[in-house]
Amino acid sequence: MSVREVVFGFGAHSGVEQAPELLSLVQQADRDGLDLFSLSDHPYLGGRLDAYASLAFVLGRTRRISGFANVTNLPTRPAAMLARTVTSLSALSGGRVVLGMGAGGLWDRISAMGVPRLSPSDAVDAFEEAIVLVRLLSGGGPPVTYRGRHYQVERIEPAPVAAPPVWTGSVGPRSLAATGRVADGWIPGHAADWLSERYRTSRPIIDEAAAAAGRDPREIRTVFNFPGRVTERPLPATRDGDGRWIGGSVGQWVEELTGAVLEHGASGFTLFAADHSAPDPVTLGRWAAEIAPAVREATARKDG
Repeated sequence: MSVREVVFGFGAHSGVEQAPELLSLVQQADRDGLDLFSLSDHPYLGGRLDAYASLAFVLGRTRRISGFANVTNLPTRPAAMLARTVTSLSALSGGRVVLGMGAGGLWDRISAMGVPRLSPSDAVDAFEEAIVLVRLLSGGGPPVTYRGRHYQVERIEPAPVAAPPVWTGSVGPRSLAATGRVADGWIPGHAADWLSERYRTSRPIIDEAAAAAGRDPREIRTVFNFPGRVTERPLPATRDGDGRWIGGSVGQWVEELTGAVLEHGASGFTLFAADHSAPDPVTLGRWAAEIAPAVREATARKDG
């Protein structure tokens, strides 16, 4: 794996009252050379900004950084319209968008918005169909007719824009296998990292499904949502009693993330504060100016 494949981002504010902080933090990250920012997508919560409206606005006020919904609440966003949304964002931003995809989890909240409730099995099937359909409706070509169990379109013209990379938040075995067949990346759920049981048992399912579909499993990146705090001095222990990362000094972060890339195949990190909220400006600045460059340098040295 080349160091150029490792991306560094952060989880941004998504509250309506935090809109000024959202723009300020992303603009700071853009200036500092971070690769991406992510927004949660919970359209049933009135106090949250709409993820895709926010992505469009913020991408229009930045120059280099990419954005994505971590992850898109698919049941509330029909796949054909989602294809139009992400290809439009890609065209307007110069390709600075990633499509984060989820099958939907909080079905009581989702169905309260008038969306038909799906069984877990059907939700996964719809999730895989949606990824396939988004790709079919991207990149130009003849009109598309698609007749799946959950999505049907009749002679719809694809956008002349390539589909963005698709990263999923798959959790269960069937969803993980779908990721292996049709997605470009995986974000382990519940902020699980490379030392977790969730990662050890889940990633092989993705790899096996990818290989069975004739794909190279190494092409499917793993991007970790990674909460923690940056301290002035080294901590006696960087993980808690359950083995979860809590943070440490810049040097401890660099050592941990370098090992994650070189020893566990990590290819991206999305920073959150220790309480899983957006990081403060000082922490974000240290992430961009001190931690990310040092990890890039260390992994490039080993990679070379």
